[in-house]
Amino acid sequence: KPELCAEMPVQIPDDSDFSSFKDQCLSPDGWTSRYSKGGVTVWTRDQENQTVQKLKMRIVCKDVAAETLYDVLHDTSYRRKWDTNMIETYDIGRLTVNADVGYYSWKCPSPLKNRDFVTMRSWLPLGNDFLIINSSDLSRHVSSDVLQTSQGPHSNVLSLSTGSLPKWVVNRVSQFVGPKAMRKIYKASLKYPDWKRKHDPWVKPWMFPEQNMLQNISASDLTLQRVESLENIDESGVSEEKRHSDDDDT
Repeated sequence: KPELCAEMPVQIPDDSDFSSFKDQCLSPDGWTSRYSKGGVTVWTRDQENQTVQKLKMRIVCKDVAAETLYDVLHDTSYRRKWDTNMIETYDIGRLTVNADVGYYSWKCPSPLKNRDFVTMRSWLPLGNDFLIINSSDLSRHVSSDVLQTSQGPHSNVLSLSTGSLPKWVVNRVSQFVGPKAMRKIYKASLKYPDWKRKHDPWVKPWMFPEQNMLQNISASDLTLQRVESLENIDESGVSEEKRHSDDDDT
């Protein structure tokens, strides 16, 4: 079935968008717990369109500073070391001092084919909170928005909230792919300080804008495509055994 796309102007998130996203991450209202084990919790929330749901995940990260979680999610060089679902990634250009555009190629779990995305990433350190809003050309379905917030001297909380996803995707992500991905980020964060000390420890363009050597691009030159095709993927031919095997590999 052909993909139905709608183009629209790109809008860079402002302070109100970050505030709204933070409230969404922290508020329990309207969310139903679907998974809670080993420090990882997953919630879902129904949407007006009954074929899609929103997804929110949280993991308690002991002995990891919020700043370290923030660095791990930004550092594309380190991502190559731990993100086994990544085929390729690179930065394209800078929109503002705290927003850029990049490319990410994703090794998708079955029955999805591998996909690549052009993403707009915006970030805002705000006191003890570190926020990232990441929107892609399939943003209605796969945008990932991330918040790390301090919780005591020896542990922090990493929260992730998505855009609307098809229910069958939510079912798999909430029980298998999502919890495993959150634990993978946590493990990568534990190892990051030692790795970074050996790999340009002073280079953090997401913290120091003067280090950002990307070309400047204008948001007016970009358009956002919303693709409606994920809801229509038929996974009925994929056996449960095959699905679980794929989840173990992600």
